[in-house]
Amino acid sequence: MAQGALFIGWGEIPAGKAKKALKVFNEAVEYWKRMQQSGEIESFEHVFLEAHGGDLTGFNLVKGNREKLGKLRFSPEFQRLVARVGLIVGHLGVVDAYAGEEVDRRLKDFVTQIDELD
Repeated sequence: MAQGALFIGWGEIPAGKAKKALKVFNEAVEYWKRMQQSGEIESFEHVFLEAHGGDLTGFNLVKGNREKLGKLRFSPEFQRLVARVGLIVGHLGVVDAYAGEEVDRRLKDFVTQIDELD
């Protein structure tokens, strides 16, 4: 079970860049499929948000082993993909996240900290 995740969020696609955005999105889908087939990640999900007045219009949630995700995040291929996405969309962000059992561990630690400070 995955204990790590990458949250890759993005903002609006500027006018006139929709075709380029679709091309790079398809590149990203193929990349994540390859990473899943090779065992580098456990799963990935693309999420698009409806208009809500905020900067975030969608995100990818990539789950897997924290060590593998750390190596992947700084690999040349991933960095190239992030650079391509960053040239097309606004407000791109890549953030380490927690998943699975790691969420339980962090929540337990949070409760411990609350109890100690109370």
